[in-house]
Amino acid sequence: MAKRDFYDVLGVNRGASAEELKKAYRAKAKELHPDRNSDKPDAEARFKEVNEAYDALKDPDRKAAYDRFGHAAFEGGMGGGGGPRAGAQNGDFASAFSDVFEDLFGDFMGGQRGGGRSRAQRGSDLRYNMRITLEEAYSGAQKTITVPTSVACSKCNGTGAEGGAEPVTCPTCSGMGKVRAQQGFFTVERSCPTCGGLGQIIKNPCGSCAGAGRVQKDRSLSVNIPAGVETGTRIRLSGEGEAGLRGGPSGDLYIFIEVRDHPLFQRDGANLFCRVPVSITTAALGGDIEVPSIDGGRARVKVPAGSQTGKQMRLRAKGMPALRGGGAGDMVIELAVETPVNLTARQKEILREFEKLSENNNPEGSSFFSKVKSFWDSMKS
Repeated sequence: MAKRDFYDVLGVNRGASAEELKKAYRAKAKELHPDRNSDKPDAEARFKEVNEAYDALKDPDRKAAYDRFGHAAFEGGMGGGGGPRAGAQNGDFASAFSDVFEDLFGDFMGGQRGGGRSRAQRGSDLRYNMRITLEEAYSGAQKTITVPTSVACSKCNGTGAEGGAEPVTCPTCSGMGKVRAQQGFFTVERSCPTCGGLGQIIKNPCGSCAGAGRVQKDRSLSVNIPAGVETGTRIRLSGEGEAGLRGGPSGDLYIFIEVRDHPLFQRDGANLFCRVPVSITTAALGGDIEVPSIDGGRARVKVPAGSQTGKQMRLRAKGMPALRGGGAGDMVIELAVETPVNLTARQKEILREFEKLSENNNPEGSSFFSKVKSFWDSMKS
């Protein structure tokens, strides 16, 4: 039985572009795949026919040979287009199945047909954990860090080849970056062990980098820490990660910020909290106290008479700056009334006298013990 015209098999005109051929092939392959046509005995044969047609037309040189000589181009080597790939002329179903699976589903699996032919690979991203003080987070800082990473080999300019020679096609996988092994009905693909999936090898590797195109080296980088950063802030330095393999683009460097605890201030977003001890006298009579601010300055705060432990006073815009603008937070002062210790005999005498005179000067205590008395009375009844 004579072979059908390859263009008729795919349902396209002879002047169809590569994209039109690919689109038609995918549509036909999906339509005629044997797994979806188990009730049609000729499905497998038609499926092989579609694969053979596309195998011949997808390559520009083979397509030109077919346009000139027809099927004879692949019979005896006419036209200079070269014979079909192993298995394609006989319609080997396992090879066809693998090609269809790769063409139809490769994009969805993050792959690309013939992706192994690209010798360059993007370098890995790197992470650097940086600890800074609260003062540095407040004002911003310029930090110099040392990053152990892979950099492009200076001797071969990142090519991996001695003297800048070009890589050659891998003889094991013929540049595909993958090798196939038959397992019953299925064909299993694996990365080529010779080229590591790159599709190319270097015959004369660079002596400095052993053909990798990159070497290990410590790099010093200057990093700008913006004001307002907090623990968990991530800074991305594009292209400062690991160098790519054999001239590929570099990855990125991610700096993760951790702000150290401060002995005076506790942070909550853009606000700062500072617990300030005050004497009983100041809390009772009122007065002015001096408190620190995160910028290294001082602020005077008026303590109202009769202040209790836990009373808070807010200093506007004395907190941390917002990371992306928008002003600054507040500083909250929380009072802690101190009980004096190591009293002298005279001080104890004065306090006892004071206690006798202050029966009605402790409103919170009076209220509490009044409630206690009511509670006990209710339990008795």
